[in-house]
Amino acid sequence: MVKTESKNAIVVKNLHKSYKQLAVLKGISFSVERGSILALLGPNGAGKTTTIKILSTLLQADKGSATIEGYDVVKDSNEVRARIGLTGQYAAVDEYLTGQENLVMIGRLYHLDKKEVNRRATELIKQFDLVKASTRPVKTYSGGMKRRLDLAMSLIAAPPIIFLDEPTTGLDPRSRLVMWEIIKKLAAQGTTILLTTQYMDEADHLADNIIVIDGGKVIAEGDANSLKAKVGADHLDLTISKKSNFDDARRALKSEKIKVDAEQRIISIATKGGVKKLKQLLGKLEDAKIQVESVSLRRPTLDDVFLTLTGHGTTKTTDENDKEAK
Repeated sequence: MVKTESKNAIVVKNLHKSYKQLAVLKGISFSVERGSILALLGPNGAGKTTTIKILSTLLQADKGSATIEGYDVVKDSNEVRARIGLTGQYAAVDEYLTGQENLVMIGRLYHLDKKEVNRRATELIKQFDLVKASTRPVKTYSGGMKRRLDLAMSLIAAPPIIFLDEPTTGLDPRSRLVMWEIIKKLAAQGTTILLTTQYMDEADHLADNIIVIDGGKVIAEGDANSLKAKVGADHLDLTISKKSNFDDARRALKSEKIKVDAEQRIISIATKGGVKKLKQLLGKLEDAKIQVESVSLRRPTLDDVFLTLTGHGTTKTTDENDKEAK
């Protein structure tokens, strides 16, 4: 039974959390509408997993509050646990049991009766395309199969809310797409989903709403299109010829706010100046005797949004400004 008639299944207000002297959350606030997918987007260390742990009652905040379907995560922890499923960054499965046995074990821990456990296990095995593998030990499963089984286990009691902490970490591209389709189907069936990710394309593809966090704070919120609109500018991607020194090219454009991909030899610049700005940038590179192999113009991505908002990429290793700070 839902305690509140609010349209929001999850409400977070001013969460703070520190580990000794390290402040991980510095006043996080957001809400998640019932039946929607919200992505917490940010780099490693931004506070995404800490937020999930607090909401799933595994960790207590130092300050602030959070409710799940109107139940306080601290005062009503048992009620909260009965309404959520959790899938962590790494598959929490028993590799010596079969897929079927893993599901039955979790069902019994939820105190479901034997008939209901078997029904749900069979249903989930079919839903997650694990029928052929269901009688094999999980240690024989691929990484993608283990992640699917882990998600299935979190759904054994049919919770209305699912927390997915970086659900596609370590998966190959095909397995990621499979997980995306499963997540979208769950939402279409009315499940409220809160997922954390550092993958821009994942948030873009899945989320109805996105919360961008960095340094323990919410720095932006909106759907993918509205966030991209905040950047506004087109982006120029300049590929530097291998005949030229990439560091010299980077230095020649140091007055611009740039993002670099040294491996691909690409320098990206946000601009509203069109052809005039392109001529200016190419002029700087020509003066520095840098050869440009190719030029492309593209619309902003979520990665560009994050760079614009924070001054660094989601890994904090690809942005020029961050490199200089180090």
